[in-house]
Amino acid sequence: MDSRPTITADELPQRRKALAWGRLATLVLAIALPLLPPVKLLDLKFLDAQFALRRALQPTPAARDVALVGIDEETLRRLPEPVTLWHAHLGQFMAAMAAAKPRAVGFDLALPDRSLDFIVPGSDAALMKGLLALRRSAPLVLGIAVGGDGRPRTVYPPFLSLAGPAGAGYLLWQVDPDQTVRRFDENLGKNGAPLPTLAGQMARLMGAHPGPGLVDYALGPPFSYVPLWQVLDWQAAGDRRALEQAFGGKPVLVGSVLPFEDRHFQPVNLAGWEENGRYAPGVLIHAQALRSFLGHGPIRTVSLAAVLALALTAAALLWTVGRKPVAGGALLVAGIIALAGLGFWLLGRGWFLPAAGPAFAALAGVSLRTGTEAWLAMAERRRLRGTFSGYVSPPVLREILAGRLTENLGGSRRPICVLFADIRNFTTLSESLPAEETIALLNRYFERMTAAIHDQEGTVDKFIGDGIMAFFGAPNTLDAPCRRAFAAAKAMLENLAALNAELMAENRQPLHIGIGLHFGEAVVGHAGSALRHEYTAIGDTVNVASRIEGKTKDAGYALLCSEAVVKQLDRETEFDDQGELPLKGHTPMRIHGWRPAKT
Repeated sequence: MDSRPTITADELPQRRKALAWGRLATLVLAIALPLLPPVKLLDLKFLDAQFALRRALQPTPAARDVALVGIDEETLRRLPEPVTLWHAHLGQFMAAMAAAKPRAVGFDLALPDRSLDFIVPGSDAALMKGLLALRRSAPLVLGIAVGGDGRPRTVYPPFLSLAGPAGAGYLLWQVDPDQTVRRFDENLGKNGAPLPTLAGQMARLMGAHPGPGLVDYALGPPFSYVPLWQVLDWQAAGDRRALEQAFGGKPVLVGSVLPFEDRHFQPVNLAGWEENGRYAPGVLIHAQALRSFLGHGPIRTVSLAAVLALALTAAALLWTVGRKPVAGGALLVAGIIALAGLGFWLLGRGWFLPAAGPAFAALAGVSLRTGTEAWLAMAERRRLRGTFSGYVSPPVLREILAGRLTENLGGSRRPICVLFADIRNFTTLSESLPAEETIALLNRYFERMTAAIHDQEGTVDKFIGDGIMAFFGAPNTLDAPCRRAFAAAKAMLENLAALNAELMAENRQPLHIGIGLHFGEAVVGHAGSALRHEYTAIGDTVNVASRIEGKTKDAGYALLCSEAVVKQLDRETEFDDQGELPLKGHTPMRIHGWRPAKT
């Protein structure tokens, strides 16, 4: 058998074409993947995990922390009026803030859009008095709520007037597709028009620039709050020291911390007073955004061009290395770990890297290359099977395709059962036939004999004129090679009977064959030269099988087996002991004969 075929010149264009299409698909995926909504959402989930990890491993203190005043359930119990009628209480709260001298005050609650003096006389005046006192002490921003219809709810004009020109901000956020608030962007109006927000206005009044970006949820510790009722008690008691310690010099936000009101999903839980996952009060979003503005600013996202370049690089590199699956898989794992590490490092420096796209691009590169190579290998196996199925036996071809049959010359000792078969008096028969008819007859005969051998997982070694050499037990190991060989020999005789019936119907002479079987060790492997060799069996076992086949005519049996073969067969099989027979060039051996049962 020739050494394993390599890719021919005719097949190179097909391989190049397949690789070119695979490379193109890899690059297209590398560009498309970072743009897909599911991949973008995965990036956001990865960002949430980075925020949580940074808070656990590298907590970053806030440059200027934000104080919270919470409207909680105890506050509602102590202030029994509806919140809409809290003008007097809010006026007292503003007076308390004026005494505390905070850096700025923001209200994450909507004030009424009209006067309520007709319900509680003097309530407007009480609230306006508090507004005026606070305005003289610190900047303040009143929140403007937006209804379900998208329209802002107006605030009573005198209240807005006292708050000042920059004293109002919309209570709005940009919500991601998973309903989580991660971003700050004031371009929330119609057609992207800018709308001043509560956190943005407070930042401006404090001299910071509230640019768009991601809120840094890794910044600062979890929030705590001072209940509104506590602030009112301090004010009523004239405890100015407590007010200054809690709020002096700090930006202050007041809003609801009630369990089922004004709650929103956030990347991490910032509510230090409760364990409720990430569904936390909305006032914390304003507070965390303000922390970001007063620190290093919002987190910027790495440009799409840079992400696409990274994805293309990862895909191209993994496509190249993916030709070797183990190396490609190792590099893929290392690349994903590197991307995660790079993203974590960049987040600490104010940048967010959407790494899911490049990671999937790397996966696409190694997967497509591995898949393309597998497809090409399958195509090559199909080609080899089609080309060599008529030249080598199925067991040998399977070993070649599986890569288990080496091309190196030499072999190894294997226990095998060798079969020799030969047509008796074929030389005389062929002399009476034209050469073409002789070849045709031999082909009909070999087709039947070869099928019987292959059905029993035998390996046809060679055709020698009208003879056949085959062996059982190599290259694939068989549990019972002698039983396989004996079954093949019986099938050969049955197939020969069927062929002879056809020949006699054609008024042609029938064929008679002799078969010899012997079991023992032989050297099985490649014999020949590096340029031309064949897979064969060599040794005394082969020679003995040939000599036994040569005794069939004189013994009067179509099938003769050595004692070594008979010992491996079922005891029910009936053989005729021929005693020790002399073998040419070999010591005498005990031989057994077998004939098909007569029907």
